[in-house]
Amino acid sequence: MYLRGMIRPRVYVETTIPSAYFEMRTAATVVARREWTRQWWGIAAARYELFTSPAVIAELIAGRSERATERVALVHPLPLLVIDSPVLEIVQAYIRHKLMPADPGGDALHLALASYYKCDFLVTWNCQHLANANKFGHIRRINTLLGLYVPSLVTPLELLGAADEQPGSDDRL
Repeated sequence: MYLRGMIRPRVYVETTIPSAYFEMRTAATVVARREWTRQWWGIAAARYELFTSPAVIAELIAGRSERATERVALVHPLPLLVIDSPVLEIVQAYIRHKLMPADPGGDALHLALASYYKCDFLVTWNCQHLANANKFGHIRRINTLLGLYVPSLVTPLELLGAADEQPGSDDRL
């Protein structure tokens, strides 16, 4: 069993994950993301403590109507992180520091939730504003300035190999 006897890492599941899980387009990159998302989702609950938020639910409901019910149902069992005043203040700080786009209900809110609640990972397919190595240094600086935890911003693909990468699991000799 993965991390037997240890605390499982906390993961904030952002909107693009359930969206990718039920994506129906057939472009090669879209199909690959869907398959990686489904593979990760199949092992995620055993490896991680998963969370989402009311913001994710609202985005899923407001998004494309086809399969919206299924997208919401996928994350429905996950505990919801509360959006309260300190989280909203963090969102405003992110916008003030031009860390995230000025939409207070979007990427800044997801990052604020994952940071405030000390999630080890924020899992997303948003590689423009969140899982973007070129932005991570700025995110780390602002979170440090604000006294916040800095979650790793990753895609499902990056978390797929986690069980195979435990010390002593290298099969090469």
